[in-house]
Amino acid sequence: MTLHKAVKQYIALKQSLGFRFHGQSVILAAFSKAMGKVSLCQIKPRAVQAYLDGRGPVTRYWHYKWETLHPFYRYAMARGWARRSPLPVQVPKLDITFTAYIYTPTELRALLKAITPERTGDLSPQTVRALILVLYGAALRISEALKLEIRDVDLQERLLCVRQSKFFKSRCVPIGPKLNAVLRDYERQRPALRAPNRFFFCTNTGCPVSRSTMERVFAKLRLAAGVKRSDGGRFQPRLHDLRHAAAVHRLVAWYRNGADVQLLLVKLSAYLGHVDIAATQKYLTWTPELREQANARFARYVLGGAHD
Repeated sequence: MTLHKAVKQYIALKQSLGFRFHGQSVILAAFSKAMGKVSLCQIKPRAVQAYLDGRGPVTRYWHYKWETLHPFYRYAMARGWARRSPLPVQVPKLDITFTAYIYTPTELRALLKAITPERTGDLSPQTVRALILVLYGAALRISEALKLEIRDVDLQERLLCVRQSKFFKSRCVPIGPKLNAVLRDYERQRPALRAPNRFFFCTNTGCPVSRSTMERVFAKLRLAAGVKRSDGGRFQPRLHDLRHAAAVHRLVAWYRNGADVQLLLVKLSAYLGHVDIAATQKYLTWTPELREQANARFARYVLGGAHD
């Protein structure tokens, strides 16, 4: 049995059972390409180790690749396609704890100011600006924003319909008047869609916007705006961190306004499309501003003020 054929059958099986299996499919396809046109029995542990290690230090992605390949080889061995697994038995520990980057309002304005036709390439400046503001203003995942279809953007009711996102959940996301105005402007200036494209955001040629294209453009904007980590973290600020920043900034605003944060966390969790509050709490990076507001709330409570 060739590796390519085994991977194809394994992915088809998983998807027939109702699993989305998108990320794992990408990893398995990359693994098959890296190994070449070989049978499962010809794959050596050294080649697998090289694929897992990649370049640079070990990250969570190393574990994700291993966790994808491990059940694949169990599947292959159960059918007699491979006698043993070439995966390493010992899994390295992660020494790096990932922390999301929380953009400041000044940095967000700098990113928007850095948008020029020279930096956006196949995307219009209007497309890039609208996408960044949707990621922050509606706290969407980048995959959710790019999958928005024209029918999902109701500017009359100020609602975005996110369909079958992570955890197979769909939700309606209300947006504010300023973001709604941005999307109205974009709708008027958007390039003509090329059939059969039905997505709201499109390239200059009317095709759907790919994640890799948007990430390349964002990297240019980040460099031009001078937005970078200064805490020694390995990963530079990402598109997904706009969603983290939106959650943290909302929490800070609630503290400032004296709102019942514990009650509103449930609503924030639903807005973000999380399965529970625990998932939302992981988003709330402890920034100096958030710490200051939380400490002030606690001090008022200890000194006999109202428990707001």
